[in-house]
Amino acid sequence: MTKNPTRRKILGTAAIAAAATTLPALPARAAGKSLTIGVCSDFSGPYSDIGGETSVACVRQALEDFGAANKGYDVTVIKGDHQNKPDIGAGLARQWFDSGVDMLIDVPNSAVGLAIATVAAEKNKTYINSNSATSLLTGTKCNAQTIHWTYDTYMLAHSTGGAMVASGGKNWFFITADYAFGHLLRDQTEAVVKAAGGQVMGNVNYPFPQTTDFSSFLVQAQSSGAQVLGLANAGKDTVNSVKQAHQFGITQSGMKIAALLVFLNDVHGMGLDIAQGLTLTESFYWNMNDRTRAFTKRVLPKTPNNYPSMGQAGCYSGTLHFMKAVDVIGVPAAASGAAVVEQMKKMPTDDDAFGKRSIREDGRFMCPSYLFRVKKPGESKIPWDYYDLLHTTPAEQTFAPLATEGCPLVKA
Repeated sequence: MTKNPTRRKILGTAAIAAAATTLPALPARAAGKSLTIGVCSDFSGPYSDIGGETSVACVRQALEDFGAANKGYDVTVIKGDHQNKPDIGAGLARQWFDSGVDMLIDVPNSAVGLAIATVAAEKNKTYINSNSATSLLTGTKCNAQTIHWTYDTYMLAHSTGGAMVASGGKNWFFITADYAFGHLLRDQTEAVVKAAGGQVMGNVNYPFPQTTDFSSFLVQAQSSGAQVLGLANAGKDTVNSVKQAHQFGITQSGMKIAALLVFLNDVHGMGLDIAQGLTLTESFYWNMNDRTRAFTKRVLPKTPNNYPSMGQAGCYSGTLHFMKAVDVIGVPAAASGAAVVEQMKKMPTDDDAFGKRSIREDGRFMCPSYLFRVKKPGESKIPWDYYDLLHTTPAEQTFAPLATEGCPLVKA
């Protein structure tokens, strides 16, 4: 097929601007069923294990399970590294959409996620956010082109934070990633703590993503007298924080760690010797049931050294539902992100990662949340068998009520 030189030039510019992995030139739009999906993620930084190449693999698995080729679709998947910088992520999204990308997905990092949501609305293109945690995406910053899959800060604050408070952890000290995600997660957890009669005895914001040494922050936490160390961070920052907390003997002194956003991949990075006993919240776990195990078995050959996280599973689920919606409205209509998202909201979702679910009018993918405890080393019987289920919160209780979010799409 003849390549479009204009698109080649645009994508080449985007690759330079974002220092992304090599992006292919897009084929000229055919009269048939040609689509392009862009995976915008962290391929080299603190969130690469929970996004990156495994997110790409999950998108490709969704296309395979949908039977795209057999149904006559020609789907190109491209990828780009946002480097955890909102300006780079927004610039990449803008140039992708201008060059014919039909849907953008993934985006670990809330500041980048919010920036891309603005571009998606401006360009009227479909944006499925599976890895930014900020609940603002379905709140005051919601739009008709964006769907928020998998998890958010409200869910984490109320599930993990609420469970820690209920078990007696009333006095907290926070170590917070100094950007949109960390601040919102800390604020929402602080609200849960105070509502239960607890108090926050201190907080320190650390530079993100530059920080790897958390020792000075941990010393402050330890000297605060707080019962709970709240980690308002994610990815490799959480891994480093927990590892260093153990080195400082924080848990041995009686202080509990509330790692507010922990992924299966983080537990693997810590090792069960260190991670054992952590309480955490996820909306997907590969070993949850027969369907989750079947999905994982199919995708693992594409990403053999990294089991899918909830965000990566969301890339699979979101892509599959996107393709089902496009199949209903047709490829020409899919040029409008608002039209695609409207159709996605009309249809129930059903896939092996999350089962039968739905999408709320504010763009929130509605799924239960699961409170897990990390197993002891002797309790894990097979690779990546890390969790015991403590509690399931139904979808309608997992996320913020529509009336409280301030989403302009929601009719009073």
